[in-house]
Amino acid sequence: MPPGAPSRSSLRQLPRSIWALGFVSLFMDLSSETIHALLPVYLVTALGASMLEVGLIEGIAEATAMIVKVFSGALSDWLGKRKLLAVIGYGLAAITKPAFPLASSLSWIVAARFVDRIGKGIRGAPRDALVADLAPPNLRGAAFGLRQTLDTIGAFLGPLTAMALMWLSHDAFRLVFWIAIIPAFVSFALIVFVVKEPASPVAAQPSAKKLRWSDGRRLPATYWLVVAIASVLMVARFSEAFLVLKAQSVGIAVAFVPIVMVVMSAVYALTAYPAGVISDRFGRHGVLVAGTAVLIVADLVLAFAAGVIGALIGVALWGLHMGLSQGLLSAMVADTAPPDLRGTAFGLFNVAGGIAALLASLGAGGLWDLYGPAATFTAGAAVSLAGLAGLMLLPRRSGTKPS
Repeated sequence: MPPGAPSRSSLRQLPRSIWALGFVSLFMDLSSETIHALLPVYLVTALGASMLEVGLIEGIAEATAMIVKVFSGALSDWLGKRKLLAVIGYGLAAITKPAFPLASSLSWIVAARFVDRIGKGIRGAPRDALVADLAPPNLRGAAFGLRQTLDTIGAFLGPLTAMALMWLSHDAFRLVFWIAIIPAFVSFALIVFVVKEPASPVAAQPSAKKLRWSDGRRLPATYWLVVAIASVLMVARFSEAFLVLKAQSVGIAVAFVPIVMVVMSAVYALTAYPAGVISDRFGRHGVLVAGTAVLIVADLVLAFAAGVIGALIGVALWGLHMGLSQGLLSAMVADTAPPDLRGTAFGLFNVAGGIAALLASLGAGGLWDLYGPAATFTAGAAVSLAGLAGLMLLPRRSGTKPS
């Protein structure tokens, strides 16, 4: 085993606070996904929303999170305090959850989603930068993989919880929403009382340090190449909503459509941590190349699948791509950014990904309307090939160089 490579005891070597951050993500995702799995149906059937209004609510929510992320990351660098902003972000998400069962009109939902996404935007970049600050350099891939795995387990359990509670409560939306509040406050308690911020070079920065846009110029070219490749892959992947639409188009009943997200999240959760460990030992580049190749295959399977089994195989491959790429991309941001600019780096990374995701979903929807699902997923495969070509420009060992 090469020097610095993680052993089988990598999990035990990771700091307690990284485990805690993983469970913070797990419980918040469990809460959010339990609600969000039912929210579109609730908006239409209980509150009388149109599909246009549902789309507008989600668009405002995601755009808000995207804009806030870059500022929160830069602010965490300036303050030298990651945890404070993460606590504020998770706190906002927790306190908005009761608005969903209490809502009597669309305006309540709009306000709750707006504040919730502000919370997500505030916490995202500082939390990822905190993981980078806490993780030993030789275990950084494992650390991001573990957090991603636990986060995805929450996303996997959310739809299952929603289906089970709806069945047990005979479709009592509000009761399910009330129960979903509990894990959100567990998440908030964990980050307040269990996560400890390290004494890092970031925290030692002089208080007179100014927040400057020019700081972005100190981010190296390799970092920007990682951002560009991640953005291309985001365009290739577009929204998981199209996986659901594909499932419906091949005959999966509406009541069982959440199984698509369960399958994808299960494969994602099972592969994210092992992918991170492998990348620590052998380098990020090869694992990310494999993940991109898997996305090409997933798109082609989904483009031409005519039955339920084929669609679910494509969905599982999609989840495998996520496991082989998402934690690694975050680890590569941490690898390539200066420690005192990690918050800014993650903020810019998230904003670029958000813009790419918005453009991707608009393009995918347009292709679907004009030419059908085969065109959407074939186009995804073509863009993935461009991402694979971009990976050839990335230095092979840049992803494992400790910063």
